[in-house]
Amino acid sequence: MSDKSLTTRKPNNKFYIQLLVALTLMVIAFIVSIAVGRYPISVREIFDILMGREVMQIKRRVFFFLRLPRTIMALIAGVGLSLSGSVYQTIFKNPLATPDIIGVSSGANLGAAIAISFFAGSTIAIAGFAFLGGLVAVFIALGLTRISKNKSITTFVLAGIVIGSTAQGLIMLLKFIADPERQLAAIEYWSMGSFAGITGEKLLSILPYFTIGVIGLFLLKWQINILSLSDEEGRSLGVRVGLIRVIVILFATLVVASIVSVTGLISFIGLIGPHIARMITKKNDFNTTM
Repeated sequence: MSDKSLTTRKPNNKFYIQLLVALTLMVIAFIVSIAVGRYPISVREIFDILMGREVMQIKRRVFFFLRLPRTIMALIAGVGLSLSGSVYQTIFKNPLATPDIIGVSSGANLGAAIAISFFAGSTIAIAGFAFLGGLVAVFIALGLTRISKNKSITTFVLAGIVIGSTAQGLIMLLKFIADPERQLAAIEYWSMGSFAGITGEKLLSILPYFTIGVIGLFLLKWQINILSLSDEEGRSLGVRVGLIRVIVILFATLVVASIVSVTGLISFIGLIGPHIARMITKKNDFNTTM
């Protein structure tokens, strides 16, 4: 009996140790990101700033207006894109699935390009249009799947690829007609992705959407695991597979769209993040990687 209890405890203990190590590394990376830069800020100075003690004004401003918002946004982007990538890989049963596969990133890129071309590149307009572009791309893909005869995952993925390709074509058209001195450079810069323009206001503007998406995915984590099975097995377990899949896709898209609306396009995190989690935990279920 004791041997059995030991064998059941070991995986849990190992998992919690791995989780603790990962969290420790994340905290270290967070501190280093804030401390290192043109104006170095020591750990002692970071602590003094947080405690409200006397510190050079320029370092205080760098901390609150530059380093802290960018670092928090980088953390949010890593968590959100990895989580969404894990969701897509689970429900599409494809280890190479990413937010790009259903047109979210391309839709956001098109939305930002429209804002830059026709709304003078307003920061609010770019973020808003990018957010709407990502959501609209997914809704169109879902609509095409719904009206098709074969309402399968493959049809949805193909619809997403079509939407993504169409969006890329429209972006090329906007680049062709854009002002080469102002608009073209702005479109290219946004499509590269950057945290340089992150401010506290932008960070706060996306938090409600990001939080809703993450909470929604967390509440549906068991259903997401079931979606990794065949549709017949899912239905036999009492899950409304089609409805749950659409809801999960919308929550994951909400997370991705909220992030890329202020950072621009960020590639590969949604692909490699879940694989790194699986490699560390040696498990393939969504709950563990989440």
